[in-house]
Amino acid sequence: MNEKKKIIEILRNSEQEHSDLDQIICDMNNNKTVNLMQIKRLKKRKLYLKDKIKKIKNELEPDIIA
Repeated sequence: MNEKKKIIEILRNSEQEHSDLDQIICDMNNNKTVNLMQIKRLKKRKLYLKDKIKKIKNELEPDIIA
């Protein structure tokens, strides 16, 4: 059970970071702060987190084909 708590904590942190990155990217676009390399890096990190979140959720609740 302790391992499951750790996984859930990692999931929450990843979801929060993903949300934060989304907000940062939106703010940069809205403020016309154009640093294309920085935006590209942030978007890559956000995509990585999205995949990580999906993987963790599948570990917690695997799809069972019946």
